[in-house]
Order: sequence, then structure tokens, then C-alpha cells
Amino acid sequence: MASTNDLKNGLVLNLDGDLWTVVEFQHVKPGKGGAFVRTTLKNVLSGKVVDRTFNAGTKVDTATVDKRTMQYLYADGEDFVFMDLDTYDQITVPGGTVGEASKFLLPEAEVIVATHEGAALYVELPTSVILEVTYTEPGLQGDRSTGGTKPATVETGATVNVPLFISNGEKIKVDTRDSRYLGRA
Repeated sequence: MASTNDLKNGLVLNLDGDLWTVVEFQHVKPGKGGAFVRTTLKNVLSGKVVDRTFNAGTKVDTATVDKRTMQYLYADGEDFVFMDLDTYDQITVPGGTVGEASKFLLPEAEVIVATHEGAALYVELPTSVILEVTYTEPGLQGDRSTGGTKPATVETGATVNVPLFISNGEKIKVDTRDSRYLGRA
């Protein structure tokens, strides 16, 4: 248990049986009436964002979320297997929990896996990864009808819009948050 005075960004709260992470908080002391804390909370599992207000000093239940650096080993059907780099324990994370991150997972990639009471909550990738282009159409000089970009398939199977000068076999840097091309590697 913690008080609302102890809130900080990134803290995970257990409210109404769900896990919520504090995205933003603000202590408000109006001229008239009691102080309160205005928060923006994000549901850890669904990603839903809500605003919630607490009276100052109210007790809130904090959850223990263990974030560990793990190495991606392989896909097992719909699931993904990761290995803890400290203990060498392997855990299986369901495909639904990995979500969109699976588009940029390469074997032996190091990611952060957050767990709560033994259950995986989410997988956090580095902000950018270097991937090899496996297939893209040749870009024609002077073809600007598409804004100077073309789709390219990378080694993980994801599709990324790249500039016309990128060709098969080149390594590119991709932003994992929005699948955006960042440059050649």
C-alpha cells in the first residue's frame, strides 16, 4: 500500500482488480477545499487510458511488476519463448501478450519482459532495430506519385515504407513504435 503522495510516473497500481500504470500525475491544492491528485492511468493489459482523481493522502494498492532483460529464443506455434539472461530460466509468453512487437522480433534479440505474479504482462522492444530488406520492388527514378516511398518486406515479415533508393539485401533501421523507416544501418 502507498499513499497518493507517493505516486510517480511508471508506478503500477492495482485498482479494481486491474493493473494500471501512472502515465502522469499532478498534485492540486485549490484555494478552497481539500487537496487532490489528478492522474492519467494506462491499463497495462489493454492499453486503455483514463483520467482519475484521488483525494490527497488516500491509500492506493501498488502492484509489483518485475521487468527483466530477456533474450528471444524462438516461436512455439502462437507463443514466444524468452530466456532470462541472469538465471537462464525460459518462459513462454502468449502471442496476444507480445502483440505488435512480434513484427520486429529476431532470434537472440534482447527485450524487456514485464511480469506480475509469474504472468507476462507485456514485451518492451528497443526503440529501433536493424533489419535486412528481403523483398522490395525496384524504385523508378522520377516516380513520385507515392510520395517517394515504396513498401519493403523485412526479414521478420513486417512491411515498412522505405525511400525509392532502398534495394533488396540492404540493412535498414526501423522504429519499433510506429514501423517507420529511420535510415540505412
